[in-house]
Amino acid sequence: MSTDDSGPRQRVVRVPGARRARLTPAPGTSTEPAGTDEDDSPAAAGPNDERMRREKPPHY
Repeated sequence: MSTDDSGPRQRVVRVPGARRARLTPAPGTSTEPAGTDEDDSPAAAGPNDERMRREKPPHY
């Protein structure tokens, strides 16, 4: 096994009081959520999206 220190990597960080550890953000990524598309109009969506929004399942 070789250890390659070619650059920064994600690390596992323990969170006190939590069951799971978490990873640090990957290099070159952002922790900000992805923005919504500017073109979110129903016409830009798939052909069945508008119908699916209109229709309700029978249990509603």
